[in-house]
Amino acid sequence: MTKQHLPLEGIRVLDFTQVMMGPCATQMLADFGADVIKVERPGEGDLSRNFFGEPSEEAMNNAVFASLNRNKRSVEIDTKSEAGRRMIYDLVAQSDVVVDNFRAGVMRRLGFDYDTLSKINPAIICASGTGFGEVGPYAHKGGQDVLAQAMTGVMEKTQDPAVPKSIYPTTLCDYTAGMHLVQGILAALLARAKTGRGQKVGVSLYDSMIAMQMQEAAQWSKHREVLNWAAMPLTGVFDTTDGAVVVVGAFKPHPLRDICAALEIEDLSADYPNLASQRANKPYLQGRFRDAFATNTTAHWIKRLEDQDLLCAPVRSLGEALDDAQTAVNGMLLDLDHPILGKITLVGSPVHLSEAPLVIRHAPPRLGEHTDEVIREFNLNAVARKEAV
Repeated sequence: MTKQHLPLEGIRVLDFTQVMMGPCATQMLADFGADVIKVERPGEGDLSRNFFGEPSEEAMNNAVFASLNRNKRSVEIDTKSEAGRRMIYDLVAQSDVVVDNFRAGVMRRLGFDYDTLSKINPAIICASGTGFGEVGPYAHKGGQDVLAQAMTGVMEKTQDPAVPKSIYPTTLCDYTAGMHLVQGILAALLARAKTGRGQKVGVSLYDSMIAMQMQEAAQWSKHREVLNWAAMPLTGVFDTTDGAVVVVGAFKPHPLRDICAALEIEDLSADYPNLASQRANKPYLQGRFRDAFATNTTAHWIKRLEDQDLLCAPVRSLGEALDDAQTAVNGMLLDLDHPILGKITLVGSPVHLSEAPLVIRHAPPRLGEHTDEVIREFNLNAVARKEAV
């Protein structure tokens, strides 16, 4: 049997991250084969270990933590102690990447900033994910997904002015910034292969959300015009007799004509022939659509819309999506026998490499599970271990 060679095999990552943005980035590096050593606070660990009530073995290894920390090793080190700091410096000397998602300035106060670590190891790459960047008026403000949604214009837009502004219900900013962090680290590793030198990589929730709106930003900068894809006149979510359908009336020569044909109503495209007239009459058009959709089932309307080659889909729950055959075919679910939680299903990687399919090499680690192993493996100062943890 041919040995599987993972693309980041031989790369060592010191992972100071916690909660979502950083851990989803370092998990992807781990899935690609990097040896990710998760540095955790003694007795407490990653904040996501403590989401669910009083500390217990099950609570500290909960499903949320497990979803973000497979293929990593955990060490407990008191990074504020002198002994702990020496252990980190010893690990840095033998590592390739250091990743954190603390507030700006925290790594400097700990003594683990790029200027300090690059003196120990000039090839080290230090990657930081912050809320707003490391300098500027918001640099020391606590960064969080919902705050980034609010401060970048993402939360301000709704599909209709009558719809109240709301929080996007999944971690849009954290995941996007985490993937940008992965991109930065991989680019820095490629650059180091040419120059031999490491560098600093910086990503923020704020920048990631600005970047996600590149089309909208260009339209606003050039024309002072708000581009809101959810508010387009022929796009919407419509209730059926047993659920809901989303329709995107775009990317076709005559989408209004085709929607009317699918809904078996008169052709309204003669009265509203262009985008300007459709925008001006959006409430009327969407009202006609709503009335029609309300008369039959989701399956009925999906078939009729697809017969007109219109972009459409049923509105489903996460559970329905996880149970879908397409999810299984894409290999997006991984079953794991967890030593604390028992059987658990984790979401796989959205990046599929033909020569390196994802495997779970390490279950999500218990707090400090690999501390002694790492001390022996990297010949750390074992005398300092008691002080450091």
